[in-house]
Amino acid sequence: MLNHSYNVLFSRFILLVALVCLAGVEPVLAQRSIIPSLGNSRSGTSGFQYLKINVDARSSAMAGSNIADANDVSALYLNPALAVQRSGNQFYLAHTAYFADITMNYAGYIHRYKNFAFGGALTYLDSGSMEETTEFNPLGTGRTFRTIHMAAALTMAQELTNLFSYGITMKYLDERVEEVQVQTVVADIGFFYQVGETGLRFAIGLNNFGVDATPSGETTRLTLDGEVTETEFLDVSAPTTFSLGTAFDAYESDNLSLLLTGAVINPSDNAERFSLGTELGYMNMFYTRLGYEFGVDEASLPSFGVGFKLPVASYALGVDYGFSTRDRLGSLHRIALKFNF
Repeated sequence: MLNHSYNVLFSRFILLVALVCLAGVEPVLAQRSIIPSLGNSRSGTSGFQYLKINVDARSSAMAGSNIADANDVSALYLNPALAVQRSGNQFYLAHTAYFADITMNYAGYIHRYKNFAFGGALTYLDSGSMEETTEFNPLGTGRTFRTIHMAAALTMAQELTNLFSYGITMKYLDERVEEVQVQTVVADIGFFYQVGETGLRFAIGLNNFGVDATPSGETTRLTLDGEVTETEFLDVSAPTTFSLGTAFDAYESDNLSLLLTGAVINPSDNAERFSLGTELGYMNMFYTRLGYEFGVDEASLPSFGVGFKLPVASYALGVDYGFSTRDRLGSLHRIALKFNF
């Protein structure tokens, strides 16, 4: 009884600290345009853009609205506080077929230990081979190049009570274009709260928060005055994002379940967006999903997807597929495999 009271008081203390921290960093966030300037586009003001590509098939199918219901390893990407909401361990692999034959791969693992969860994840985006073009050779110089984008993450989450948890992720970022490399370390901080037995829950997250990075290396380009080698570059900042999500179990029976989700996402380098999603489950084995993004010019059509849970011996295998589209760039396909044990 005493231990339970201690956990409740400690969880309230952590929640208070979280609110104070958010209030304390508000001036910094204001300078980086996370809180103010609602609706104003700030495109092109940060680097490491691959961090904004959704790695999860389920989340993509629900338009990224499941920030408060990321019940698998995708929590390491969406909100680390939910990593501890799982009852067991999970290994996760995901693949995204992006625009222009660009591919993104994601692998992660969550391990539960008592009321803690520890996780690790690796994100890797490869542009593939691209032809080099310049102002003087718009049809190509005959050379090819590629860009490499990587993020390695370590996560720790703790469940203070059965209603409240928090999580912290540290990420090492590495981005390479030709002979130029930029590296830095950023952090994700998340909080999760469940409103009793009502089926309503909330999540707050601050992702990719860290110091600016200075690129290193050199690049050579042809100008009217001949070849110029550049070794000095502007600092690059990560796309810090503030998110607020909610989820509600609207209906649940022996065979059917209906989940409703919503999220407000406020990035430092673009306009705010709002997304809604839903998931209909049948016998806890088959799922259909639908979502829509508001505030994204290219997203005029809803996203959708399906999911399966298959028993394998004493374990469980999950397969998710998500489809979304952009008006001018085309379709995005994501698939994920989840092995629970």
